[in-house]
Amino acid sequence: MKKRDDAETFRILKQELFTAVIGDVLDTMGCRRQFLPAGIAPLAAGMRLAGRAMPVLEADIFDDGTAESRGPLARKPFGLMLEALDDLKPGEVYVASGSSFNYALWGGLMSTRATHLKAAGAVLNGYVRDADEIERLGFPAFCRGVYAQDQGVRGKVIDFRSAIEIEGVRIAPGDLLFGDREGVLVIPRAAEEEAISRALEKSRTENKVADAIRAGMSACEALATFGVM
Repeated sequence: MKKRDDAETFRILKQELFTAVIGDVLDTMGCRRQFLPAGIAPLAAGMRLAGRAMPVLEADIFDDGTAESRGPLARKPFGLMLEALDDLKPGEVYVASGSSFNYALWGGLMSTRATHLKAAGAVLNGYVRDADEIERLGFPAFCRGVYAQDQGVRGKVIDFRSAIEIEGVRIAPGDLLFGDREGVLVIPRAAEEEAISRALEKSRTENKVADAIRAGMSACEALATFGVM
């Protein structure tokens, strides 16, 4: 099987494939919990995302740190959020989870910095703010919606480049993330080469099925003929 570099992998995902076909293939490969929750969707229609996961762990806070606080992040605004942001590499996706839905996890200035660093996008198990600015930048952001309330006095990043889970879907550093208007997929490294090759084949077969159906073939006959429907 041909080994692709990341640039080619990302190009194929964004230009030739879609999440539904890769999700179907992953099901047949036994990887059946790879879609993030349906509520995580592109901020703007047409946004597509492909890149390597840089997981970020969030947590709620309930005060600004007191003299009695002993945690290393107790009096550090945003915790490790700025360090995590600055650590993004080209082609990586900032993917954050762990907090409540009481504040936004991403904003316009973060998008500006991530764009400068050539990051591939952001996936938030929560909200974003500065939505108009993010859309003007064209930065791919997938989230649960928009909400202007600030993270500053409500949450902190407590770790990054560590594995996280979003509703039972595990995301390890370097996993392949692919998002379009129908969802966000986590494609494990060990499965990605086979999954992409099989998805390309399935997509081409589905095009033949569509042609056959347009020519009058029944759905039952199409399934029997092509094995796809």
